[in-house]
Amino acid sequence: MDNMKADNLWHITRGERLKYLGATLAMAGTNIFLFSAPVVGGAAIDVVDQGLAAGHSVVRDVASAFADATPASYLLVAAALVLLLTGVGGLFLYVRGRLAALASEAIARRLREALYRRLHDVTARFYDAADTGDLVQRCSSDVETVRVFLATDIIEIGRAIMLVVCVVPVLFLIHSQLAWLSLVLMPFLALGAYLFFARVKSVYQLTDEAEAAMTATLQENLTGIRVVRAFARQNYEISKFGARNANFRDLNNRLIRLMGLYWGTSDFFAMMQIGIVLFAGAHFIVVGSLTIGELFTFMTCESMVIWPVRQLGRVLTDSGKAVVSLGRINDVLIEAKEAPARIPVGQRAQGEIDIEDLTLSYDDSPVLSDLNLHIRAGETLALVGPPGSGKSTLIRALLRLYPYSQGSLKLDGEEIADLDRHWLRQQIAVVMQEPFLYSRSIRDNLTIGRPHAPEPEVLRAVSDAAIAGSIERFPNGFEEMVGERGVTLSGGQRQRLALARALLKDPPVLVLDDSLSAVDTGTEGQILSALAKRKGRHTTIIIAHRLSSVIDADRIVVLQEGRIAQMGTHNQLASTPGPYQRLCEIQGALDASIAEDISEEITS
Repeated sequence: MDNMKADNLWHITRGERLKYLGATLAMAGTNIFLFSAPVVGGAAIDVVDQGLAAGHSVVRDVASAFADATPASYLLVAAALVLLLTGVGGLFLYVRGRLAALASEAIARRLREALYRRLHDVTARFYDAADTGDLVQRCSSDVETVRVFLATDIIEIGRAIMLVVCVVPVLFLIHSQLAWLSLVLMPFLALGAYLFFARVKSVYQLTDEAEAAMTATLQENLTGIRVVRAFARQNYEISKFGARNANFRDLNNRLIRLMGLYWGTSDFFAMMQIGIVLFAGAHFIVVGSLTIGELFTFMTCESMVIWPVRQLGRVLTDSGKAVVSLGRINDVLIEAKEAPARIPVGQRAQGEIDIEDLTLSYDDSPVLSDLNLHIRAGETLALVGPPGSGKSTLIRALLRLYPYSQGSLKLDGEEIADLDRHWLRQQIAVVMQEPFLYSRSIRDNLTIGRPHAPEPEVLRAVSDAAIAGSIERFPNGFEEMVGERGVTLSGGQRQRLALARALLKDPPVLVLDDSLSAVDTGTEGQILSALAKRKGRHTTIIIAHRLSSVIDADRIVVLQEGRIAQMGTHNQLASTPGPYQRLCEIQGALDASIAEDISEEITS
């Protein structure tokens, strides 16, 4: 499944081709039996017109076996035979449809799973440019378009080809001159179907992309509905969605107009072709070179050819849609995966991190430049610096989310680029400033890293993260459901729940990326005190803008423009002129101002 391609039908039908072969054979059986029915019916008409001598000898013999051979008994046997042939043809039709449906559903399932798996394996850069709504469209609507094509249309193409190959020679056997006349307008129908396919393919691609843009707008607005309301942007967002919706409608209407033009034109040529055969057949009946029954058989057989050829326009329309959808699906399936591991690992990491001459760039300009840093196992290291200085980028490099272009980044002496990324990320727990929570219970969110964690450890984790009291106040305790992305919780509760989740995982490396920014100073002190008791248990990296979070760190690293500007303990850096001392002065002045304002408010 990892190597699945969707660039052509041969690749995606792998494993299901026997079912399609069975469906093709069943389709051949359907055509044989359904074609035989009008042959029997045409002979029956000739019996009515010319007597028993014009009928088939086999049908006459069967009629005489049950009763006297009369036109009435012949017609009864012929009617029963037509019903039998039609019934058997219908049975083959059912087999054909079932096999095609089973094959197409299996392929659609494999495509969805391959897409979903690949979306978990692609690089982080892919998501920097990707649109979530568009990816949802590719995994749902585009796969469904391919499934419909594989379930019905691919069989219809084979049916049309088979009917043309098998039935046209029969038409020449019945009456060669009439057969040539019956094919006069066929090239126009085939040419019209091809031109329609070429035109509708480009229009459908625009329509599909417009639908994806509309879906993306809807998904984005529903996700950020509270922000929209907070800024009173409902009318703007409604207008924005309306514009996307109107564009999709206009392109869809354009597609419908093209289809209407094709159906009207193809119907005209098809009916004209039938009219030519009818009038020419009447002439041949008059001159005696054709019987009424033969004309009935001829016209029935011709209809079995002309309507499938005419239907090729619809089939080719769906083919164009399927080609576009396959291309969009394949764009994801061929997307580069994260680099594989070269070093097998399995034991728990110690947590020692070595960084040598590390350089990492997102575009052309480096975010980290020649960075050198050694972090001892069990050490608590704080990273401070202005926004854009490279703090979070360093964590992304540590998680192998972005490849570094130069230098070395090692965990326990092994290059991170060579380590199995799944194992690596099991060794590191990151608590983000805006943590992601699932729309599940609190317990489910807590135990994602350790689904079978013992209850005492769960209680210890929520206590250390200072969230135990909040959980106790919920009506359902640990079984309380949180909304999408944890929206039913406050910002501080979300951060503390995410911290508890990371602590429960008990990783060798713990990263706190400004993860206490939404909690009050009292709760922050409680959490830092609990983390201090865990000192040495994890290699802890704290990214913070609030100095109270980093004062007790073993070392503080000040980053500026992707380089280390200062490094030392809080006391060392606070007493040394430089960016950290200025930061202490600014925050000290700010804290004093806030305290003064609070004091004045209390006294007044």
